Amino acid sequence: MILHTNKSNKKNNNKVLGINPGSSYGNAKRWYPREFAKVASELSTQFDINIYGGPNEVSIANEIEKILVEMGVKNFKNLAGTTTISDVIKSIAKLDLFITGDSGPMHIAACFNIPTIAIFGPTRDDETSQWMNIQNINIKKNLTCQPCMKRTCPLGHHDCMKLIKAVDVLKAVKSL
Repeated sequence: MILHTNKSNKKNNNKVLGINPGSSYGNAKRWYPREFAKVASELSTQFDINIYGGPNEVSIANEIEKILVEMGVKNFKNLAGTTTISDVIKSIAKLDLFITGDSGPMHIAACFNIPTIAIFGPTRDDETSQWMNIQNINIKKNLTCQPCMKRTCPLGHHDCMKLIKAVDVLKAVKSL
């Protein structure tokens, strides 16, 4: 894990964005690292960034980290695989914004009413989205193959996630 912080160059009053790219259910629920990185890069002038993930999600978090470094973003911490559940709960509770797939951490954010953008692909957002968080926006494409509820795309194209772009998420952030 590499921690990137540039405290001397802060312009954002310590607002913190959390991004959670992983999903224990399967790869079909995972949005793409490059798209997460585009969103994080665009928001990096307004927020410091925490990248979350469990031990099985370190590689996707590291991929996002690599892309952020290539984009010149320095104000982020890659916490994937280094935190306990208690640490994650405490950290998410302090966020100003959370961008995630359909995941357990999404529900943690709901408990604290953290403004959240949740990216849905193969799962039913009407059944598994945040409960009781009025600052929540779900992003999905409403394709005929959705929701398939599969761990991997049975059609092999993964369009339910592939067609969601950083611009869609950034538009949702502005509307929050």
